[in-house]
Amino acid sequence: MSEQPLLKVRGLKIGATVYPPGEKPHNIKIVHGVDFDLQPGKVLGLIGESGAGKSTIGLASMAYGRGGVELTGGEVWVNGRDILQASLGDIRKLRGGEVTYVSQSAAASFNPAKQIMEQVTEAAIRQGKFAKKEAELRAVELFRKLGLPDPENIGKRYPHQVSGGQLQRCMTALALCPQPDLVVFDEPTTALDVTTQIDVLAAIKEAIRDTGVAALYITHDLAVVAQVSDHIMVLRHGNMVEYGDTDQIINAPKEEYTQALVSVRSITHEEKAPTDSPLLRAENITARYKGTNFDVLHDVSMDLSPGQTLAVVGESGSGKSTMARVITGLLPPRDGKLTFDGRTLTPDQPSRSIEDLRELQMIYQMADVAMNPRQTVGTIIGRPLEFYFGLKGAEKRQRTIALLDEIELGEEFIDRYPAELSGGQKQRVCIARALAAKPKLIICDEVTSALDPLVADGILKLLLRLQAAEDVAYIFITHDLATVKAIADSIAVMYQGRVVRYGPKSEVLSPPFDDYTDLLLSSVPEMRLGWLEHVLATRKMESAGN
Repeated sequence: MSEQPLLKVRGLKIGATVYPPGEKPHNIKIVHGVDFDLQPGKVLGLIGESGAGKSTIGLASMAYGRGGVELTGGEVWVNGRDILQASLGDIRKLRGGEVTYVSQSAAASFNPAKQIMEQVTEAAIRQGKFAKKEAELRAVELFRKLGLPDPENIGKRYPHQVSGGQLQRCMTALALCPQPDLVVFDEPTTALDVTTQIDVLAAIKEAIRDTGVAALYITHDLAVVAQVSDHIMVLRHGNMVEYGDTDQIINAPKEEYTQALVSVRSITHEEKAPTDSPLLRAENITARYKGTNFDVLHDVSMDLSPGQTLAVVGESGSGKSTMARVITGLLPPRDGKLTFDGRTLTPDQPSRSIEDLRELQMIYQMADVAMNPRQTVGTIIGRPLEFYFGLKGAEKRQRTIALLDEIELGEEFIDRYPAELSGGQKQRVCIARALAAKPKLIICDEVTSALDPLVADGILKLLLRLQAAEDVAYIFITHDLATVKAIADSIAVMYQGRVVRYGPKSEVLSPPFDDYTDLLLSSVPEMRLGWLEHVLATRKMESAGN
């Protein structure tokens, strides 16, 4: 191993100017003097909650500050030179040449109007690393190494013509094509289902090993970073909390915050038996989207008892959220029947009674886009109070404050706007808005998938506490099996629009398994070293045996 680090960061300070509505602009500090080294061919995991400074530090290795962020102090050395002092011409050679970047959302990063091959080879050609033909040959080699189908021809497709997991691997090929010295992986698998994630994670790890590139791997998932990193740096509020080799951080963390990250999802929930009279019954639901001639749901049936939680799990495209749209009346089924609290639900939402609408609420995945940014928290939570119960004035405000207390925020949040809240606080406000209607059933659509582990843990505990207090039932749509194990009473596993396994949690999570459920359960990352290699080796043996 070289004694000279490829990346050396000393006293890095990063800040930004914010412009709050109605207030004077002021400066905030994002990163407070961080130090670390990264040797060639090694992987450093940067882990921490949102706002910890992970992505900001990763982008600083390219001398870049996103969204008005400024690198206000310190040094960032790449290959022996301080890039914060480099000329603009040198920075242009650095980005896309020596240092490349893989973002969380490949779908948002690729140009939909250009073929994949043109985009994967662009940086390598512009940087003068390869001629066009050589770059294309290298891209095909990378496609093959990353396990993409039909590597010779996949580059001729457009981004929308490949799956999310395939596009994420194409983005990894894009980053590796110029033969960089350092790749910054910024949450490259967070948005993927566990079955897709394990394939992309294995491809990334193999590509790093085979090319000898160094990498910064940014994530909030310790179980994922444990599979690829040599060392881990834990960040919080722009400060380094702990730094060590992966084994030490995972198995013997020293700091309280790191210990909390390692022990997250320690929720225990005693499974409740179903009652004789279900609150919701879906019978033989078949549905298709308007303007199409094929079904997306096929003969789906499931029950949910009052005060209990049904987890609906499966990969993207399995029909989870589509089933939620049918239940809420946003997508009338082509066939089948919905019964709620002993009465038949009309297929479409506009024809449902106000009582049907009130008793069946929904909490969405992205709290950011589920609230009007121009309305205060009090207005957002107060709207259903006025609409369903006619509350106004002091009475409405008093009930709003009571709901804020229920979600553990308090009266001081009533006049704040969504932009003034953290991700977890926004999701709590969405929970309060749903509770304001006094529903009997809340559909939770991936409500913790965009949150950091500690914040998500707090949301799950809050939901369980509210369930016990309000006797509300939940349909919890997720692809996170750790969440399912923590809160579910019953589980429906969906695959390609069908329910392939259904029943009490204790039965669904016990062998023997069908092939898809087995794949789903075995793909959930475990927080132990060597887990990824063990799973891949097991699957290879099983494949050879077949």
